[in-house]
Amino acid sequence: MQISVAEIARLVKGELVGDGGLVLSGFSGIKEAKNNELTFLSNPKYEPLLQDTQAGAILVPRQISCPGKTLIRVDNPSLSFTELLNHSLKDAPGYKPSGIHPTAVIAPGAKLAAGVAVGAYTVIEEGAVIAEGCVIYANCYVGHETCLGKDCLVYPQVVLREKILVGERVIIHSGTVVGSDGYGYVTVDGRHVKIPQVGTVVIGNDVEIGANVTIDRARFEKTVIGEGTKIDNLVHIAHNVTIGKHCLIVAQVGISGSTRIGNYVVLAGQVGIVGHVEIGDGAVIAAQSGVSHSIRAGEQVFGSPAQPIKEAFRNNAHLQRLDKYVDMIKGLKKRIEELEKKSYETKNH
Repeated sequence: MQISVAEIARLVKGELVGDGGLVLSGFSGIKEAKNNELTFLSNPKYEPLLQDTQAGAILVPRQISCPGKTLIRVDNPSLSFTELLNHSLKDAPGYKPSGIHPTAVIAPGAKLAAGVAVGAYTVIEEGAVIAEGCVIYANCYVGHETCLGKDCLVYPQVVLREKILVGERVIIHSGTVVGSDGYGYVTVDGRHVKIPQVGTVVIGNDVEIGANVTIDRARFEKTVIGEGTKIDNLVHIAHNVTIGKHCLIVAQVGISGSTRIGNYVVLAGQVGIVGHVEIGDGAVIAAQSGVSHSIRAGEQVFGSPAQPIKEAFRNNAHLQRLDKYVDMIKGLKKRIEELEKKSYETKNH
């Protein structure tokens, strides 16, 4: 990338303060940036870092000033920085494959729109439908009758099992498996007999799924990932789970079968949720919480079992003081014993 600060300001519709002729060639964090790189500051509490950064130019909120620094004032520095980074990556050589690699195996009955890219050794089965703008990297598997909407990006070694429906602009990272069998058995005469899992998975538009995520197909109907939801690495979503729109699901979360999650829910790292419960719209479940019951809309919870977050933090603070409480109780007990002894001696003399 070679771009002037003035051109960057034009692209993000920002207000330029400083040297617009400076040419930048990269992006970096505010602490690491060099004098030929662009950085950003989105939280005013980190404003003192502006004086020390070596960055050539800085995207900042519109109210920020810093004499001697070249600034581009915008409404949302983090968003503008992201848009610029995406813009530069589109032109980067080797960013995405193009065309159909000769080693790809595509069934005669699969339907690929014009311009779809398929990497080496990828397999696309009968009846699969891949819409225009999709890019599927090497060593992927697309099962029979699985459909991908427009402009999906599927990274290497992703498995999309049979009859999966993927929306538009979905990103799926390496190692993820969508449509594996749900975990279902019935015990008969001491043996675990497998229950067939014949449902599907439906993924909405603009979903992003991290690396090594597993999303099980439903037993009969569908497991659903709602529009705009973002799923981090190493998440397990069991059969018949329904996740609403624009949720944030952080690494190592486990969601048991038939749980229903509303819209704009946040599940922080290592949250575990039992099956057949409901998580209301806008709920926030803090890291390492164990959810054993339904959570109301907008509620914030923490702990295992999860409880209202203020109550949980208060209880946790008390646990940290147990040694002091024990010493206090021992001291009070000793004082009571002394008073009782003194009272006894007084009565008997």
